[in-house]
Amino acid sequence: MGASRLPQPSPQTPIIVIGSGIGGLTAAALLAHRGYPVTVLEQANIPGGCASTFQRRGFTFDVGATQVAGLEPGGIHHRIFTELGLEIPAATPCDPACAVYLPGEIEPIQVWRDRQRWQQERQRQFPGSEPFWQFLTRLFEASWQFQSRDPIVPPRSPWDWGQLIQALRPSTLITVPHTLATVGDALDYYGLAADRRLRTFLDLQLKLYSQVDAAETALLYGSTALAVSQVPQGLWHLKGSMQVLSDRLTHALERDGGSLRLGQRVTGLVLAGDRVTGVTVLNTATGSTTTLAASQVVANVTAQNLTQLLPSSCPPFQGYRRRVQGLPAGSGAFVVYGGVTTAALPPQCPPHLQFLYDYDGPLGENNSLFVSVSQGEDGRAPAGCATIIASTFTDPHLWQDLDPRAYKQLKKQYLDQTLGRLGQFFTLNPETLRHSEAASPRTFAHYTARSQGLVGGIGQRVSTFGPFGLATRTPLPNLWLVGDSTHPGEGTAGVSYSALTVVRQMVRQMVG
Repeated sequence: MGASRLPQPSPQTPIIVIGSGIGGLTAAALLAHRGYPVTVLEQANIPGGCASTFQRRGFTFDVGATQVAGLEPGGIHHRIFTELGLEIPAATPCDPACAVYLPGEIEPIQVWRDRQRWQQERQRQFPGSEPFWQFLTRLFEASWQFQSRDPIVPPRSPWDWGQLIQALRPSTLITVPHTLATVGDALDYYGLAADRRLRTFLDLQLKLYSQVDAAETALLYGSTALAVSQVPQGLWHLKGSMQVLSDRLTHALERDGGSLRLGQRVTGLVLAGDRVTGVTVLNTATGSTTTLAASQVVANVTAQNLTQLLPSSCPPFQGYRRRVQGLPAGSGAFVVYGGVTTAALPPQCPPHLQFLYDYDGPLGENNSLFVSVSQGEDGRAPAGCATIIASTFTDPHLWQDLDPRAYKQLKKQYLDQTLGRLGQFFTLNPETLRHSEAASPRTFAHYTARSQGLVGGIGQRVSTFGPFGLATRTPLPNLWLVGDSTHPGEGTAGVSYSALTVVRQMVRQMVG
């Protein structure tokens, strides 16, 4: 692709944002609010990415994300919505944040929102572990204070380094010696490595947030993931659906002069030297291809997708491409969406549950399930009904290269297994189960365009977290990466922090 196809960008040439996931929409809305021309290109027919929704027979299903952090005052969503002049979405706190069922146990481990109640629960469930939990709390509080000062992590320019240094305080330096440690290392230090129940509980919780278990999860990331469920932070269940986040961000974007174009798949980047001058775009409805000029490009895609958009001959990206290719394999998800009558639910059913069925099995492949249940009149189900969304991690390679018949058989096998597992807790029968369907990594690849249908970013190992992770800056000065491949990781709060970082870096660069 040659630069001669495009005029050089002018001050009126828009910033192009590829993808309307929460990270992309947040970056676009903030840039538009600050006076920059912005166009968001989205290959799907609805914004939101993995935080979007779909409807079936009166039920509204959250595609991927089902809970939100950062709505409290000072939280990232609260900060961004306040800057944009948007009303904070109505939500109820998740309490407990999760009820975790270990193999053969009928009483769950309840992750309570109240700090004292959660402390009492973990002391009862895991005797002798309190020094470990107190250590995690100290790390979390220091890390949270550090993150709240908006450091640029990892830094890639003198200005980035300045922002990072300004965020440091003596009270946050407690985290520095633990930068290279894992949660598993902390368990070993406190003599808890042999506590099977505790390690398994940690593995289940961390797999949701970091994509890897306690042995691999970076300690600083794990301390945040394991403490963010309690006040004054907490997890929230949105009224209506997760779509409310993208709807309000879209409103702010368009109100401030930006635009969102759906059904537009970016297939490549146009380069002139080491700068991006435009994007090639496929209209998914007509099949026609156009080229749009861009002054800057923000890619709300996976790191793997980003390398696929660049010409293989792009010299500045050779090292970057090799690093991405060398990343550990990511996870896919198999998800079952069920619409049920409330008769299917046990009394006082928590909004989120985790089940592990066999200690010796994998953290996925239907041996573990993460389940979200709609609550009361939250807008996700008709009167007298509820939604149940159950997901399990799966190897995306299992689903690739299957012929249609084999793929259909595997999908049915996983669906039947999942419904069978759910039937051990919920009352599922022809009278209570009104609707069910499933999504595999191939489904997510089709609808979200994420490479291999991967979920949750690149995994929060020591080698990929924080100072060792992928930066929002890329080797090209006007190409930026936003989303769960960058610090601080997955989730709507994580990708919103990433978006704020990108916007601050871009504005600094554009104003000089």
